[in-house]
Amino acid sequence: MTLYSNNSGKLILLNEKPFKLEKDMQKLFENNLSPLMGLELVRSEFSIKNKRIDTLAYDPQTNAFIIIEYKRDKNISVVDQGFTYLSLMLENKSDFIVEYNESLNKSLKRDHVDWSQTRVAFVSQSFTENQIQATNFKDIAIELWEITQYENNTVAINKIKKSTSAESIKPITKQNQGLKQVIDEIKVYSEEDHLENASDLTAELYEKFKNAILNLADGIEVVPTKTYIAFKKGSNISDIEIQKKSLKISINMKSGLLDDPKKLTQDVSNIGHRTNGDYRIQIADDKNLEYIMSLIKQVL
Repeated sequence: MTLYSNNSGKLILLNEKPFKLEKDMQKLFENNLSPLMGLELVRSEFSIKNKRIDTLAYDPQTNAFIIIEYKRDKNISVVDQGFTYLSLMLENKSDFIVEYNESLNKSLKRDHVDWSQTRVAFVSQSFTENQIQATNFKDIAIELWEITQYENNTVAINKIKKSTSAESIKPITKQNQGLKQVIDEIKVYSEEDHLENASDLTAELYEKFKNAILNLADGIEVVPTKTYIAFKKGSNISDIEIQKKSLKISINMKSGLLDDPKKLTQDVSNIGHRTNGDYRIQIADDKNLEYIMSLIKQVL
């Protein structure tokens, strides 16, 4: 990516300013885990079973632990290391819960954690084509994040997306029992998982609302979770739960803040719900699509 500074109409090239140390990347990410990834910092430099985890984080939206590793060296196998850390976590669940409770002074229960949504994120200034291809499986719980630092205190961060034609890694892991156990316990959810029981009309309705949300702004990301499909731009903007004959659309705003003159939304702040935000709309058609987009746009 080439960045320029606009100086009274004259573009001035911003030169890249590489990180000198992995620790510099780590400090920047840990100080900004919430706006960057929607995570809570649990512990920096967490040691367990002779392994050292750079950053241990927790995702309050999926109720899952996230391991983050920082790399300046391109000559590493992110898949091998990623599976090592995933296996380490699944074999030592109690240690991770104890660390969370002691570090954050909370009382997280073992059965509250969704271990199936555990994942590992690697952060680097760049990844090789081999590293990118090695993680290009739709059901591998390994993420790659590229970070580039420029002069003038400018930073660009890019989560590398898997291709739409990404295949399953399960056939590859059949001959390796250790890898198979990790894959069997950890589930990477897809839009297809949520559409599995939807009617054709509901699936078509979802596509209309999905495309409308993505057109609200650049950089909105579709992130399927266990119970809903999240639309994120940094943090969650809106979540969609797909039912057989309708959609439940949540808007991530606090109660009392949404301007909804037509009163289409329901305030669910005092009702148990699995999605983010205090407003929800249940729809079975697209007649209010543009108006609903005006509501969701208030989050941006």
